[in-house]
This record gives sequence, structure tokens and C-alpha cells, in this order.
Amino acid sequence: MRMTVADVMTGEVVSVTEETPFKDIAQALIEHGISAVPVVDGDRHVVGVVSEADLLRKEEFREEFYREGYRPPLRARLRHPKGRQKAEGDTAAELMTRPAVTITGEASAVSAARLMDAHDVKRLAVVDHNGRLTGVVSRRDLVKVFLRPDEEIATEVRDEILDQALWVDTAGVHVEVHQGVVTLTGWMDRRTEAAIAVRMTGRVNGVVGVVDKLTWKQDDTRWEAQ
Repeated sequence: MRMTVADVMTGEVVSVTEETPFKDIAQALIEHGISAVPVVDGDRHVVGVVSEADLLRKEEFREEFYREGYRPPLRARLRHPKGRQKAEGDTAAELMTRPAVTITGEASAVSAARLMDAHDVKRLAVVDHNGRLTGVVSRRDLVKVFLRPDEEIATEVRDEILDQALWVDTAGVHVEVHQGVVTLTGWMDRRTEAAIAVRMTGRVNGVVGVVDKLTWKQDDTRWEAQ
């Protein structure tokens, strides 16, 4: 079963508008224990995101450049135009990072993880095909994928991988799962088929690792080499 963003996301989303004041944003982050909030327009379209880092720019910029009345030289101010702009911001429109990094509910959980890593963010706004906010998915939500019970993982490997997806004889294959690690033992007709079984098992949601103890009757990789 391919787990999607919609399967793990949080549907009840804390959001703000472009007019939301600085202090109200900070209060929302603290009260709800979150690191960022999406900024939406009147039609719930996501126009940006305000994070803890965006809010901290104000104090960071003040501490770095303005302690004891110090004003940085022009060269320093030009090197930090966005930091200065956000440090002076009082509303979400002035503080937010845009465009927001978003994803749809139909996307895979793996795609969400890769997108977070690529943009170095902890949360993604989930939108429909019109760009309207439908939820939020966080790193913590994605980690929940690995909390699937061992029995559930074993059933999916047997029923959906071995019995349905491979279209070959898998009667000699046995599946054991412990702490998310799947061990495949037994035999299959061909070495390439065994390799495919191992590879597809590793893609099952919740699988931490695959131990390959399969044997085969024919090493058909030799034929491919010839």
C-alpha cells in the first residue's frame, strides 16, 4: 500500500492571514507547539509561511547590529536585505517566506520527506489542485509511518507483494517481521525474481530494512550477462 500525504497529514490547521500581527503569530506558534504557520488569503490559497526563524530575525538583527545604539555600515545592511526587512516586519505579509513549499494530499509520503529535505523545512502546507490549504504534514507525521505493527507489514508483504505483484510462484517464500525489519527466507525459481521480491518489500511503508535469505533454483543473471 502506497502511503500518501493525506494518510498522515494533520487536517486541522492553524493558519494566519497576511494582516495577522507579529505577536499573534508568535502566540499561535507557542500555544499549538508548532514551528511554522501557513499564510492564506481570503480564499484559503497559501501565499507564504511564517516560521519561528522568521520571527527571530527581529531579535537577531537587533542584537547583531543595533545593540547600544550601533548602526551597521551600509555595506553590512546591503548584505542582509531580507533579514533587515523581516526584522522590521510587523505583520505576516512582511514576515513570511514566499512562495510557500507545498504538496498535494495525493503525493507519496516519501515525496514529502524528500521535499522537506531539499528545502530544509520541518513542515509542508498541503493544498488541493487549486492551491487551497487542506492540511499540514510535518516530519513527525512522516515518522509515524514507521510505527506500523509488524503483523500489518507482514500481511502486506505476503498479500500485495508476493501473492499479487510478482506474478510468479512464491509459495516457497516465508515472511517474518520484527521491529520493522523484514526477513525473507525460502526459495524462488529465479535469482532475478528473488531480487525483485526483496526490492519491492523494501518499498512497503513502515519497513525499516530487509534481510534477504532467499535461495533460487536458477541463476538467470548468467544468461543476461551472455
